[in-house]
Amino acid sequence: MQSKSFFPTVIFFIILGIGLAVTYSMKGSLTAPESTIAAAIVLIIASFISSAIKIANPWEKAVVLRLGKFQSLRGPGLFFIIPIIDTIPYWIDTRVISTSFKAEKTLTKDTVPVDVDAVLFWKVLDPQKAALEVADYNNAINWASQTALRDVIGKTMLSEMLEGRDKISNVLQKIIDERTEPWGINVNSVEVKDVLIPAALESAMSMQAQAERERQARVILGDSERQVAEKFAEAASSYTNNPVALHLRAMNMLYEGLKQNATLVIVPSSAVDTMQLGSLAGITALATGIEQKNLNQEDSKR
Repeated sequence: MQSKSFFPTVIFFIILGIGLAVTYSMKGSLTAPESTIAAAIVLIIASFISSAIKIANPWEKAVVLRLGKFQSLRGPGLFFIIPIIDTIPYWIDTRVISTSFKAEKTLTKDTVPVDVDAVLFWKVLDPQKAALEVADYNNAINWASQTALRDVIGKTMLSEMLEGRDKISNVLQKIIDERTEPWGINVNSVEVKDVLIPAALESAMSMQAQAERERQARVILGDSERQVAEKFAEAASSYTNNPVALHLRAMNMLYEGLKQNATLVIVPSSAVDTMQLGSLAGITALATGIEQKNLNQEDSKR
């Protein structure tokens, strides 16, 4: 606004200064009343010319009315009007504007009260319609957005609202754009920022989600046990008709247990008989393995 009034003000003082200087230079040929009248005329001319000069910013359109009727759209830049006859009731901003709106305690289709916050991005495409077809297009857009949001919430289930914000945003954009199109306004997009639900319902939904995760964990654990049992069954079938393989597997299990720095290993007597640990050869083999293990550990320490 300062840039709009600065240039006309400068012009006013320039013209006034020039007029007063000319009047002063003619002071010798003018009487006192004539000098006063000349100064008044200079003041009127300066005011008239400065009032006729207008400047619009690059993003603005000036709506010019002549004797109460629409004359034209002016701007951006420097333009002139006829003072008193022409008036500019509106300066229309043609940039993309963002407007926040919300719906509080609105019931969804499944009767759940929610608070929804959203942002509307819109732009004036036809400044003439925006100025003449609606009294206050900014306020009208805000109310149109709120009513559209309430309508959409009332037709949507809570689960759909929480999961499909993009779908709700697209529906809102279409509805609001249809309402504002007669005003020369285009809706670029609508973004649903947040959906707030009651604290009790939020706690219940959290418990439900936790129970669902526990159920899935139990299902996965049970399936894992089934797969392990199947593999054990396959391994058991491999040892059924092959006692040598079973003996080697038992010896390997005992050896692995001794590797863990255990000094005492308890095994069933049936396993001792099977692995022939009670015989001299079995004890010798086991002692040889332990001695070899100790030697390897000493070598590694060196």
